[in-house]
Amino acid sequence: MSDLMNSLEASDNPNIPELKPGDNVKVHVRIVEGDRERVQVFPGTIIRIRKGGNNANFTVRRVASHGVGVERTFLMHSPRVERVEVVRSARVRRSRLFFLRDRTGRRATLKEKR
Repeated sequence: MSDLMNSLEASDNPNIPELKPGDNVKVHVRIVEGDRERVQVFPGTIIRIRKGGNNANFTVRRVASHGVGVERTFLMHSPRVERVEVVRSARVRRSRLFFLRDRTGRRATLKEKR
């Protein structure tokens, strides 16, 4: 039975590095509009990572124009994720950074890991 489960397991996306909560990232996503395809960059902070085989995903949060927070979840094994760049890593003490939703401006920045 485990052989069957292993054969259904999706292969890792080689363009996604080791990610941790608190990392500032730029996610390059392939977007299909009609018959055209383009790559869109979604920069932000990783606020959660969910493991779980094929369902593994990570959520990125950024503040868009007029202070509106935007969160987007990406699948780890998705071929739509072109690549992920880690811009900087932060020192965090928890795995879920939902407290960032209530914060704005300077209070929402995390201390950089040195």
